[in-house]
Amino acid sequence: MLLQGRTAFVTGGSGAVGSAIVRTFVAEGARVAFTYHDRADKALALADELQAGGATVRAYPLDVLDGKASQALDERVEKDLGPVDALVNNAGIAQVMPFALIEEEDWDLTMDVNVKGTFLVTKAFLRGMIRRKRGSIVNLGSLAGMRILEVPVHYATAKAAIMGFTISLAREIARYNIRVNAVIPGMLSGGVGLNVPDRQKEEYKKYCTMGRVGTPEETAKVIAFLASDHASYVNAQGIYIDGGI
Repeated sequence: MLLQGRTAFVTGGSGAVGSAIVRTFVAEGARVAFTYHDRADKALALADELQAGGATVRAYPLDVLDGKASQALDERVEKDLGPVDALVNNAGIAQVMPFALIEEEDWDLTMDVNVKGTFLVTKAFLRGMIRRKRGSIVNLGSLAGMRILEVPVHYATAKAAIMGFTISLAREIARYNIRVNAVIPGMLSGGVGLNVPDRQKEEYKKYCTMGRVGTPEETAKVIAFLASDHASYVNAQGIYIDGGI
């Protein structure tokens, strides 16, 4: 198993992609801590289900914009499950609206949750990784920030920023034996993909070499690989999981 004996921390673990990541990490042998914000019922049900199967899993409430809460959670997870070896920054939001209707509050919220939240959580958990001189960080980007697509401008901007964050941080902390990569999913059958109109889905499939949308599970498997030692020479990369666009 790719992550046998490792401890992973996943933000936003109650959604379609997040829960797929949690399940995949458990299947690969990891102890998994994951967060939720407003889906307590789904998060706790997922944790109970996996615990019943013998996995070591914990669900914690967290607002990713609360830096002090993230720092406290780092200490709690280490106490509950052990030092975190792999961090997955998955928590994010999307709003489907044309540019003309985006208000300043919409822009700030989208940038804050997707970008500032990634910064605050990473800063909290990175200190322990630096101290131990090991670790892997995987950030969730999106094809929306890397290709010319019909997507909300503020969401695309936020996801483009994740790639800049990834490559810059990877260069800075490589000396501590910590890798930082991003995955860049295309259209998926769950999560944000549920809000995409059928017309856009058909257009995506038309130009996708695989002729279909992807699944959260396919994305999760790549994330598990990047978090593991099997990807020990993969750093500062944005791995596209888009079926070939």
